[in-house]
Amino acid sequence: MKKYQFKFYRLLIPILILSVVCIVEMGCSKSSSVEEEDAIITPTPTVNVIETLDVSVPMKHVGGIHTDADYTRVKAKLEAGTEPWTSGWNKLIANSHAQSTYSPSPVEKLIRGGKSAEEPDPDNYSRAMNDVAAAYQLALRWKISGNAVYAQTAVNILNAWASTCTRISGDSNVALAAGIYGYQFAIAGEMLRGYPGWNVNDFAAYQQWMKDVFYSLNKAFLESHWGTCKSHYWANWDLANLTSVLAIGILTDDRAIYNYAINYLQKGDGNGNWYKAINHVFSGDNQGLAQIQESGRDQGHATLCIALMGHICQLTWNQGDDFYGLDNNRFLKACEYTAKYNVARLNVPFTEYTRNYKDAWSVCGGVETHTQVSSAGQGTVRPMWSGPYFHYTKIKKVSENLAKYTKLGVTSTTPEGGGGDYGPNSGGFDQLGFGTLMYTLD
Repeated sequence: MKKYQFKFYRLLIPILILSVVCIVEMGCSKSSSVEEEDAIITPTPTVNVIETLDVSVPMKHVGGIHTDADYTRVKAKLEAGTEPWTSGWNKLIANSHAQSTYSPSPVEKLIRGGKSAEEPDPDNYSRAMNDVAAAYQLALRWKISGNAVYAQTAVNILNAWASTCTRISGDSNVALAAGIYGYQFAIAGEMLRGYPGWNVNDFAAYQQWMKDVFYSLNKAFLESHWGTCKSHYWANWDLANLTSVLAIGILTDDRAIYNYAINYLQKGDGNGNWYKAINHVFSGDNQGLAQIQESGRDQGHATLCIALMGHICQLTWNQGDDFYGLDNNRFLKACEYTAKYNVARLNVPFTEYTRNYKDAWSVCGGVETHTQVSSAGQGTVRPMWSGPYFHYTKIKKVSENLAKYTKLGVTSTTPEGGGGDYGPNSGGFDQLGFGTLMYTLD
């Protein structure tokens, strides 16, 4: 018996050594091999499934969407006067929302979808989108400059909203308010977590406010889609609410909340499912491109999906979950497709897409078929390209050739600004921005 065991182990040892070498060379799911510049090949390894952790495992409080390492890098670049970080910083400090004199305008009832059967009062959501943009920008100024006056101004904004706003109202658009402003309020709160001037009781009240006012609506929408069929609402509706759920889960130390979003993003019935939001990956001559569920609708919403998915990728990456790498870098291919059409203004392929939606007579009786990419809104500009480009090319070491259109997006928007730099309407405030400053890597 011992003789046979010895032979078995002699055979097993080289197998184990080979396995270890393979693992070391491949790395974890957060790395990728460097490929030849002009070869159209898929980076490896891929991430097939993102598993959730037990609810007892605490969330990582590394800064939400930005980490201490990010701030250290940015400060060093600014001290050296290096571009494009210096231009990114100047873009931030020139924004009217990033000033220590900023004063918030909270409302008791946040309305998006007003003057409707559900809500007779008019919209007032511009107050939230401006104030939360200010809170984020002020938090950035504090983290980078070290000047506590900016942190205190940001905390004053967040406290004012938490002590004033009790609910969100409107027609179906309340879901957009809960999602877009929810994720931004949560991220700003997480960035300010370590500020000693934020009273612990006020911070706890803020965490509860995020759950009561925003998360409750996020979850209600994702579960019910307001009584319509699961495919009725476009991908950006789900994605906005999922971004909010992730950020609130992190802010409130609630992994069950966070896990809900992680599972939905991979298995959910709605169009926020990663595989439905990016609904077709091309092969052959069009390898490296992937179509967004809203590509046949218009480019304003297709680019919004990219912006929201970028925030999802970054939030989850900082928790140890790799949506950047999921399904062979599916998100990069969606970035390339969207940038090729909107930035390079080149033709892109299209796979016919049919959406079922609620009509006036049934829960899911309407049918809408798209046969070509929509030119409506082509060229929409959003500050969203730096995050994915630098992550894929500098962290994952993906070939530049596989991110060439995303790179065009970076160069076309450098330096990226944020809320207040892209007009007064809601679209300019849908994403946090300032990627040139925060995401650029050597």
